[in-house]
Amino acid sequence: MKGSTRKAFAQLFVRLRSGSETAVKLGIPPKDANLESARLLADEQVKREIARLDECDTQTLAYVKSGLSRLAFGQVNDAAALVFAEQPDAQQIANADLFNVSELKRVKGGGVEVKFFDRQKALEKLYELDGELRGQAKAEDFMKAICQGAQGDISHLLDGEGEQ
Repeated sequence: MKGSTRKAFAQLFVRLRSGSETAVKLGIPPKDANLESARLLADEQVKREIARLDECDTQTLAYVKSGLSRLAFGQVNDAAALVFAEQPDAQQIANADLFNVSELKRVKGGGVEVKFFDRQKALEKLYELDGELRGQAKAEDFMKAICQGAQGDISHLLDGEGEQ
């Protein structure tokens, strides 16, 4: 397998954390995705790239916020289309965006039950993270002020009054 394919797999895997989903998104047929992803995840070059990407990950908070936003505001049309389809084929299922689906099962009598992630909880978590970001920005401003302290008086920052 080409190095660029290994690298692309590692990069997408770091975001999705699902080998089979990563393989399908890279164009591997769904029936082969589990086997191919297992092979790729065992590859030393892929392992090193995943470790390197994990080590220099500065985007985790952005990924978390992006995922929570997708849960809070994402579409559920694909899940609904699958529920109402007579017999969806493997390609329809593989191409469906089921990110918001937490559980999918057949029930007695031939029906299908779909459970979605809680949008309210996702919104609450986004709100909490926004507060953490404001706190992080204040801490960064404080550290900048300390670093620049030799250039001027920063006592107004310690009092919480802001710049004067």
